Amino acid sequence: MITSRDLTAAVARLRAGEAIAFPTETVYGLGVDATNPAAVAKIFELKGRPSNHPLIVHLASASALDQWAATVPATAHRLAARFWPGPLTIILPRAAHVLDAVTGAQTTVGLRCPAHDSALALLQACAADGITGLAAPSANRFGRVSPTTAAHVRAEFGPALMILDGGPCSIGIESTIVDLSGSAPRILRPGAISEAAVTETLGIPLQQSMTDAPRVSGALATHYAPNTPLLLVDSQTLRKQVQALRAADLRFVVLGFGETADDLPELVAMPPAAAAYAQRLYAALREADESRVDRIIVEQPPQTEEWRAVHDRLSRAAGSNQDSRRR
Repeated sequence: MITSRDLTAAVARLRAGEAIAFPTETVYGLGVDATNPAAVAKIFELKGRPSNHPLIVHLASASALDQWAATVPATAHRLAARFWPGPLTIILPRAAHVLDAVTGAQTTVGLRCPAHDSALALLQACAADGITGLAAPSANRFGRVSPTTAAHVRAEFGPALMILDGGPCSIGIESTIVDLSGSAPRILRPGAISEAAVTETLGIPLQQSMTDAPRVSGALATHYAPNTPLLLVDSQTLRKQVQALRAADLRFVVLGFGETADDLPELVAMPPAAAAYAQRLYAALREADESRVDRIIVEQPPQTEEWRAVHDRLSRAAGSNQDSRRR
């Protein structure tokens, strides 16, 4: 339970240029005052984040859009009216005062209003104290599995970092990112809000090309990655992969579905519904890491639109440099 005293202490730390961790409905964020250059620099230092990788600014409400964007088109107002507070980040042309470090020296900025009572209470308390936005990437080392509990954050950064514990995140994967800075809207990162929902809200088709798209959080080929090498396999080849690892005397965990459970003691059964699977995914990957196995095998989920965001995270978690990672 986050108290008013916790919020007061958190705002004081932010005002002093320190970082704190706080819950959102997607994942826990590592937040600083987005207008404080020294504080923003701490984010990159703490995470080991490349300086050209932009941050998302979290706002208390859609009324703050004009403070951070040079222009706010009608499409942004429509998306915010339907999905904010919620798991949607909107990319807009940046206002003149927005720090280069926040945007990765780009002409755009990512903005979001999270749908978590504690996050909103924190952002509102910050706004009342003159802090109009928090730059807040996920509260983990760069490229690793995002945290969905306060314990995950503590495992990453230790006891020195103040963490507002809001319980497990209800969605469990990062926000959908919609770019409205160009000639037509486009989705740069899938999330809980689907392409169909965005298209329906805007009433216009989305651009599919990623040419000249702004850089955004979580878009690298390898991201959301456990320390243990992860193999993403389809249901037909799962058994062969298991047999190969057993033959090599390697320890492994299988994240799969219930129907694969026969004679597979290494199975961790994952939920069959996309939303529940997403909410469970990062915790399951962290638990697999902690079991100190040699490999994590993930059975591919169904190839349908509702699983698009999960497939995105899994494909990046199984990125090309995974085989070089060893404990």
